[in-house]
Amino acid sequence: MTTVTDRSFGTGGVPTTAELLARIAEIQPLIRKNAAQGEQDRRVVEESIQACRDAGLFKVAQPKRYGGYETSMRTMLDVSAGVGEADGGTAWVVALLNVCAWMTGLFPQQAQDDVWADDPDALVSGVLTPSSESRRVEGGYQVTGRWFWNSGSYHASWAVLGIPVTDDRGEVVDQGLVLVPRSDLAFEETWFVAGMKSTGSNCLTATDVFVPDHRVISVPQAIEGNYGTERTEEVMFRSPFVPFLALVLTGTQLGLGRAALDIVRANAGKKPVSYTFYTTQADSVAFQLQLAEAAMMIDTAHLHAYRAADDIDRAAAAGEYPDYLARARVRADTGWIVDHITKAIDILLTAHGAGSFAEANPLQRIWRDSAVAARHAVATPAIGYEVYGKALLDRDDHITPLV
Repeated sequence: MTTVTDRSFGTGGVPTTAELLARIAEIQPLIRKNAAQGEQDRRVVEESIQACRDAGLFKVAQPKRYGGYETSMRTMLDVSAGVGEADGGTAWVVALLNVCAWMTGLFPQQAQDDVWADDPDALVSGVLTPSSESRRVEGGYQVTGRWFWNSGSYHASWAVLGIPVTDDRGEVVDQGLVLVPRSDLAFEETWFVAGMKSTGSNCLTATDVFVPDHRVISVPQAIEGNYGTERTEEVMFRSPFVPFLALVLTGTQLGLGRAALDIVRANAGKKPVSYTFYTTQADSVAFQLQLAEAAMMIDTAHLHAYRAADDIDRAAAAGEYPDYLARARVRADTGWIVDHITKAIDILLTAHGAGSFAEANPLQRIWRDSAVAARHAVATPAIGYEVYGKALLDRDDHITPLV
């Protein structure tokens, strides 16, 4: 087991991004070693989870009041990308548990105390979809439902879940997010997929679970920047809701793209171009062109990722909520990043050759993990582009509230 201790810290006991990335570099070999086992077990190996805990990687989006680092969108991208260089499944779990910690920080402090006061290391998984029913009762709601695709469900002790909010007559009047202790929820293993196998994105179920009012927030209000937390001085928790939830999905993709480029580049001087006179791929102009094209696509993805992250972080620091057009551009940026990483990995696998798909070659896992993550509904390129196109034209025929 890798344990990270005796760290120097940045301002206020919080590690800088560079320090976090140095910690990640130390544990990458362990995470890489456990990647295949995680796929086989359909959950991230506990040794890797513990290494991420010891490195503080689950603290980046937790309020400082509970020992968190309360960093920024840009740092969250850097952290999940760094882990993604070693394993996509582990990076996805880190990213999703962190963004659920961020959502927990949007709830009233009483709800945050419920989660972290006694256990500041508590992890939260989550699903936004309101695949449930709720009934108004005194002091809160009775909730029954099933929520699929809780990434990191094996490691979380709380869940943030979508519900339809009802009034006293049973009419749906809002869409909400609720915080529920994992002990109140049942668990079904439903995550049988081609890629991202180790994320443990299983189904949580509730049967008539009581949720008090202070553990309910409104999704439409959150989309407009009206959060439940009383701690409005906490910059990270002023970040725009949907842009934050969307862009965080791309960190893993950036890491996977970088890893694929590194592997193909490292082997180019040893691997021939089959059925040609080239003894190494590095000698082939066709290969050189493919490598350069893929590298440029990965660079482009990073440029868009950091632009969008800086847009989010600047707005939060200034206490300003971005307008619809700015938020729509982050949805488009998110799709653009995913689109370009997907194409870059395809090019790299073609350039590397059929051996990319050997079970012993990590490229096949990178390809499968990236392909599955790229199909997350909030990251879909075409939807992101349509949202942005309509916003550029100032049209009001919106296709989703998630902007």
